[in-house]
Amino acid sequence: MIQPRSIVKIVDNTGAKIGRIFKVLGGSRRRYAKIGDLVVLSIQTAEPKKAIKKKEVVRAVVVRQSQPFRRRDGSYLRFDDNAVVLLDKEKLEPLGGRIFGPIPRELVERGYAKIGSMAPEIV
Repeated sequence: MIQPRSIVKIVDNTGAKIGRIFKVLGGSRRRYAKIGDLVVLSIQTAEPKKAIKKKEVVRAVVVRQSQPFRRRDGSYLRFDDNAVVLLDKEKLEPLGGRIFGPIPRELVERGYAKIGSMAPEIV
């Protein structure tokens, strides 16, 4: 479960490495985020001399979660980490030009085709 105060890995090349979620978007009482959900997070660690700095507040989409999630065919899929990709606030397009690690195909089905095309592997 990804919820406020969860620490997540940032898997694009914007320079940010680790973030802390402080809001799950999609309703005033929404507690948990799953794959494909929008979150607001604060950057905790970042590489020097890059576009994204520490303490910045950005929007992101969840691309991997540790908790197993069920697919429509009945199989379950889980990842080793909780990971997000940073998005532009207005257009909801990825800020980075590359994405690292596998991406589930449910993310592409939810409308993030550009993230799916930049990913090295879709599982």
